Amino acid sequence: MKKGLIPLVLVGGFVLFNSLYTIGEAQQVIITQFGKPIGEPITSAGLKFKIPFIQTVNRIDKRILEWDGSPSDMPTKDKLYISVNLFARWRITDPMAYFLRLRDERSAQSRLDDILGSETRNMVARNELIEIVRTTKDRKPSQDTTLADSQANAGIGTLLPIKNGRESVEMAIYKAAAEKVKVFGIELLDIRFKRINYTETVQPKIFERMISERRQIAERFRSEGNGEAARIRGNLMRDQDRIQSEAYKQVEQTRGEGDAKAAEIYANAFNQSPEASSFYQFTRTLETYRSVVTADSTLLLSTDSDVYKFLKQTEITPKP
Repeated sequence: MKKGLIPLVLVGGFVLFNSLYTIGEAQQVIITQFGKPIGEPITSAGLKFKIPFIQTVNRIDKRILEWDGSPSDMPTKDKLYISVNLFARWRITDPMAYFLRLRDERSAQSRLDDILGSETRNMVARNELIEIVRTTKDRKPSQDTTLADSQANAGIGTLLPIKNGRESVEMAIYKAAAEKVKVFGIELLDIRFKRINYTETVQPKIFERMISERRQIAERFRSEGNGEAARIRGNLMRDQDRIQSEAYKQVEQTRGEGDAKAAEIYANAFNQSPEASSFYQFTRTLETYRSVVTADSTLLLSTDSDVYKFLKQTEITPKP
């Protein structure tokens, strides 16, 4: 009898093992019988029973799940092709609808790819790039001050105004996608832009434009620098001429005062007597001879000339 009980115990244990199952705090379960759901979803944690071999336990996560999209190229309203990468957080709020429509998380991720990707593409196409990149709202347009007063550089360095901002674009995508995923028993909790960048085909053109703008600003600085240098050189030459003129004026004034003083001294010295006056005339005439007469000079003097009167009085002594 004891030997006959062992198989019964083993069979009973095996049946009992397949009748019991546990549900964790982060799980919810749908029981299916021959592939069809039976009863309501079980969301409470603990030890549960099912019909063995006939019913199957389908576990569904109750935690907040993540969706990390792949980078996708799409055009903006201002015809700039950008690569957008999104991430989102979601959870399963209606496990029965989720199970009937999607079955597992892989199918849910695939459907989120379609819905979120489509809504993102629509919203990016309706907004300019500045609206997607920046979060500041109601910003007044501004321009680089180095180019603001140049008509030829109109539009270069200008920062466009922001009406909505990135947060508004994200919220619009969230609202549109949240309504569409409800039918799958999914609640979309949040969505954010993870990365925004120019596509590889557009990047060289963008970089060339940035380089061109920087070069124009550099040329503007260089032109202003050359103009300032010319102004400084002009002021320098003007100051130099003024200083030289004032110095020449002072030199001539000093020389004139010196000559006048010298003439006064000579006059006082040689006017003391008729002999002194005559000697002064004689010495000044000799100085005139020295400065005028050279070895190759030929003079034509009248006999009543003041310069000639001392030559008339000179007696030439013949050579022996």
